[in-house]
Amino acid sequence: MIARRGRRLAAGVALAAAGLSLLTAVLVPLRTGVALASVVLLYLVVVVATAVVGGLAPSLAAAVASDLVVNFFFVPPYHTLTVESEDQVITLVVYIAVAVTVSLAMDLAARQRANAARSGVEAELLARMSAQPVGAGSTQALLEHIRGALHMDSAALVEQGAGGSQVVAGAGPDLTGPPTLSVPAADNLTLVATGRATIASDPRFIARLATAAARALQAERLADEAAQARELAEIDRLRAALLAAVGHDLRTPLAGIKAGVSSLRDPDLQLTTGQQDELLATVEESADRMTELVENLLAMSRLQAGALSAQPRPISLDEIVATALLHQPDPHRTQAEVPDDLPYAYADPGLLERVIANLVANAHQASPSGVPVAILGRIAGPDTLELRVIDQGPGIPAGERERVFQPFQRLDDHTTTAGLGLGLAIAKGFTEAMNGTITATDTPGGGLTMIITVPVAR
Repeated sequence: MIARRGRRLAAGVALAAAGLSLLTAVLVPLRTGVALASVVLLYLVVVVATAVVGGLAPSLAAAVASDLVVNFFFVPPYHTLTVESEDQVITLVVYIAVAVTVSLAMDLAARQRANAARSGVEAELLARMSAQPVGAGSTQALLEHIRGALHMDSAALVEQGAGGSQVVAGAGPDLTGPPTLSVPAADNLTLVATGRATIASDPRFIARLATAAARALQAERLADEAAQARELAEIDRLRAALLAAVGHDLRTPLAGIKAGVSSLRDPDLQLTTGQQDELLATVEESADRMTELVENLLAMSRLQAGALSAQPRPISLDEIVATALLHQPDPHRTQAEVPDDLPYAYADPGLLERVIANLVANAHQASPSGVPVAILGRIAGPDTLELRVIDQGPGIPAGERERVFQPFQRLDDHTTTAGLGLGLAIAKGFTEAMNGTITATDTPGGGLTMIITVPVAR
């Protein structure tokens, strides 16, 4: 800024010297035929031009110099500063007054234009900073704007605490040495900047920048606290859902095991071989349900902890579907149409088998008794294969389809009789771990169709 002012001053002085010299050289030979009023008006043009180019100081100097030049060269007796006529004295006095007034007016107009332009830039900068969304790094981004606006090397917010001052947000290189600029931003917060002071910014503008930075920091901290609160609320919701669901799912098989074992051990009961086999089957079924419950909980914990490791390899979809159906209580209720000439899929066989088994189990629960579940396999695209698990149950409303993939979510979510609600969450997590997708859509004629998409092996 200082260098620019120096260049402007030099340009004004050069223009004044050149203009006055050139105009004098042109008018001196014509002075006998040109009225004094016309001469001073021509010199006034040079003063105005100097005011525009160089500012107030060069224009005032040009006004005084031009008045002396007019008196010396164009007022008889020539080549002296003596003035014989009162009219000429009035002309010279009025000229210098007009020239000074014009210089002051031009300087005032230039200052107003500069202030208006600076105010516009400042308002635009503040508006742009205020419009930025609040989130991680928003304070640093705002400090970067401030650093650029003030042409500083670094800008930072320093917080005063019990342990001393601490930089809580910054832009640019780390602060070293005493700051060039230090402005209070809020209680215990100070905006500091380092670098060469190349501009003389409006203190009120800098104060507004400091306040905006403090507000951004406060908003970012509030957003972090809100995110933590939402996370804690989600954890509490999952914990409550887990306790409610596990309470029922554990109680039922444990009660079956306890009843079966107690009956078998009771010496007063005279059980037939068939009754003993039935009780043993009940114990085994209850133990299987507990095993499935534990496996689902472990799988969900691995997904939420990010500890799931998929090992995809080329596999045949028809073989995986056949293996998954073998573990179903009633595999004959499922009609599989997966051509054996499909390209190999690139997936983890264990994870994909679990996904299919979970979807088929859910489809059996939703379908009316005696109505089979269908599995269809086909080529979905040049790089993808598709499996559709189709049921004829009540379906899921479009607005609920994303929610059912969340842990501990069921269609009948106000009861715990439908189990933990982990099947679809695990299926979605396993599928995404294999770079696949799983979506829900309507079955023509009523029901729900789950679509599994996996990549083709290359």
